[in-house]
Amino acid sequence: MSVSFARAGLILGLGLTVASGACAPLRSHQGYIIDADLVNSVQPGVDNRQSVAQVLGRPTIASQFGAEDWYYVARDSRNLNFQKPKPKEQITLKISFDPSGTVKSVTRTGVEQIAKVDTFGKTTPTLGKKRGFFEDLFGNIGTVGAAGAGGPGGGGGGGRDTP
Repeated sequence: MSVSFARAGLILGLGLTVASGACAPLRSHQGYIIDADLVNSVQPGVDNRQSVAQVLGRPTIASQFGAEDWYYVARDSRNLNFQKPKPKEQITLKISFDPSGTVKSVTRTGVEQIAKVDTFGKTTPTLGKKRGFFEDLFGNIGTVGAAGAGGPGGGGGGGRDTP
């Protein structure tokens, strides 16, 4: 009898170990890997685009219009099992350049800049009549080419092709 209790305890212990390992959070990193020494070496008024590209590499995002800004974005996320990843830490490094290409400013922001968007549901609400399955399936029968419906053969009238 004591052997079966020991075996049951071993199986229970192994089961709990496997179950607790399945609940461990998954960690992920996306984007730029920030090296504080390299970032601190970029000095406003001293560095230019070429020196910043040599020290930090290509930016994650470069501004397309207006201001001359480069962005380096790094994000650490965690999730449990099959949940959506949630950002735990984010660093956004913004380097602004003046028109001559010299570094004007270096700004750091964090996770407070992440926008949270709440979705309404799986469908987009629309105005008007809600159609059922059969109305969607058979709703256009008889309307193709009908008078007043426009298009060829329709009563749209006054087209460019008519004299």
